[in-house]
Amino acid sequence: MRRQIKTLKARYSLDEKKDMSRLAWRLLEEQPLFRDARVALLYWSMDDEVYTHDYVRKWAVSKKILLPCVKGDTLELREFRGMESLRPGEGFGIPEPVGELFTDYAAIDAIVVPGVAFDLSGNRLGRGRGYYDRILKQTATAAKIGICFDFQLLPEVPVFCSTEAELRAFLERHAGATCLLKSPFSSSGRGLLWLPGAR
Repeated sequence: MRRQIKTLKARYSLDEKKDMSRLAWRLLEEQPLFRDARVALLYWSMDDEVYTHDYVRKWAVSKKILLPCVKGDTLELREFRGMESLRPGEGFGIPEPVGELFTDYAAIDAIVVPGVAFDLSGNRLGRGRGYYDRILKQTATAAKIGICFDFQLLPEVPVFCSTEAELRAFLERHAGATCLLKSPFSSSGRGLLWLPGAR
């Protein structure tokens, strides 16, 4: 499935993906769950994701915007404090903020989550490393908002495991196979998913 989505993404230029991203952001910015959030975890997009750079800068004026930083097998969170605070990250070479580690997960009001694919039952397919699966479990009170291009919103994303223990057991039985962790999303319009009443 990851390969199929990658092929679909490759059909569009970066400028076309930026244009498509505007619609997703317009939908997102209309949502009270995002609009009213004081602390939001966004992401600095890669070329194949819904574009976020301008929106990170825009919303950092009125909200505390956090960005993920890959450190080994985990995501650390740091506040975005302008372009001068960004340095190439270790995971994917994505610019990441430097500075103080943000650990008050209970203060996060909204999380905008990228994904390879989502489905209408609330499942998410990530890149396969489990970074967001872990952070979503640690942020119980935050509204989780998935954002994607229309072609990434599928009728069904296969889900084999619902916990990390099930994932480990599955991987032990099926060496080299990929197991997806279920994420708590529900649908709300094409290309935008969220968990209502998560606050």
